[in-house]
Amino acid sequence: MIVVPAKAGTQSFLVNAGRDCTLYVGVTSNLASRIEAHRLGLVDGFTKKYDVKILVYFELHDEMYEAIQREKIQLIEQGNPEWSDLSDQAG
Repeated sequence: MIVVPAKAGTQSFLVNAGRDCTLYVGVTSNLASRIEAHRLGLVDGFTKKYDVKILVYFELHDEMYEAIQREKIQLIEQGNPEWSDLSDQAG
């Protein structure tokens, strides 16, 4: 289970199925639970269909609007150019 720093607010996140593969952008108020649900295949829809479950980026935000506005691909390429799974560093 991923441990995310305890902070009120919203988390935006990106998960994928591997470098240069399908990418999913999400926003949640509980990142650890959301990622765990994706990994266990409990979330029906896009992520389950395309086996998208590697956490490659996340941010903490005070407002939902702020979380949605960030440019994600550029941030991944700058901070995680290998698109590595960052779950071990999430908390």
